[in-house]
Amino acid sequence: MSAALEKPQIIAHIQKSLSYTVFDSRWIPCSAKFVCMGNFARGSGVLQIYEVQRGELQLVREIEQAKPIKCGTFGAASLQQRHLATGDFDGGLNVWNLEVPESPVYSVKAHKEIINSIDGVGGLGIGDGAPEIVTGSRDGTVKVWDSRQKDRPVVNMEPVEGETKRDCWTVAFGHAFNAQDRCVCAGYDNGDVKLFDLRNMSLRWETNIKNGVCSVEFDRKDINMNKLVATSLEGKFHVFDMRTQHPTQGFASVSEKAHKSTIWQVRHLPQNRDIFMTAGGAGNLHLWKYEYPAQRTKKGADDVDMGVAGSVNLLQNVTLSTQPISSLDWSPDKQGLCVCSSFDQSVRVLIVTKLNTV
Repeated sequence: MSAALEKPQIIAHIQKSLSYTVFDSRWIPCSAKFVCMGNFARGSGVLQIYEVQRGELQLVREIEQAKPIKCGTFGAASLQQRHLATGDFDGGLNVWNLEVPESPVYSVKAHKEIINSIDGVGGLGIGDGAPEIVTGSRDGTVKVWDSRQKDRPVVNMEPVEGETKRDCWTVAFGHAFNAQDRCVCAGYDNGDVKLFDLRNMSLRWETNIKNGVCSVEFDRKDINMNKLVATSLEGKFHVFDMRTQHPTQGFASVSEKAHKSTIWQVRHLPQNRDIFMTAGGAGNLHLWKYEYPAQRTKKGADDVDMGVAGSVNLLQNVTLSTQPISSLDWSPDKQGLCVCSSFDQSVRVLIVTKLNTV
């Protein structure tokens, strides 16, 4: 067999054109269904649920909302309920029971402006501790919510008085490996990456990657922090080794100039934390594998342990669209199955092969 065929292949299994701009798409856990979120040209929001049946997409349900929907997550839901948490253009956080979606089961005016990003932890059997939702907004704040607590966030991380408010583009949970520890990573339009420690209520670490941070994700939410990937506007991404924090140098990292344009998303494979996919502004997907160094720590000049970054290898890349791929989500149940949406008003179901051999 030729070397090209031994590599993972990214196959566009199903493509469907939609009548609205789609911003996010998520698999519904334990099902062959996914939900698309976006807005109609008339200014209202929309949730659509699709089911994969015999190589085609069947529309199961469509729910129109008053406000356009920017992002969603199942991360704080139980496997029994599978409630979807969404953030909208008006700063509203809503939690929906997709079986009876006429009105949300939880609703709060979370931010003054659009919610750019949302993540959940403590649900779906992933991460210890309470089920929580984190939202990041254009108003510069990052807030953590517990849907059992009405109207008030559990944590509110905002700039101090006099500090300029930066647009928060992306948020992610991590380090939730016991009932006490939990971290939130946030990326901002000026290139800031900030790591908030929710146990000690402190800013644990910050850095700047020189370009607006479009997406951040830990390779796993429910383990002692291992790796963090941050993607940016100019087609560059950074992989930070989060196991060893040096007092002055911070975390070791490796960067890669992957795309010619913005990297909108990064998503780690649920079945293998060292494989991740990046989605680009030119309608392309890149599949990567992180290789660990021989030793992950070394002694610095001051005899303090510091991290050693590994390397990233490109496994495969494919161009699917002429427009940016704005969202990407791996199926938690079926290895290699993923859904992505792009600004050509299309949603695609992809199959990535040979992931168990790399």
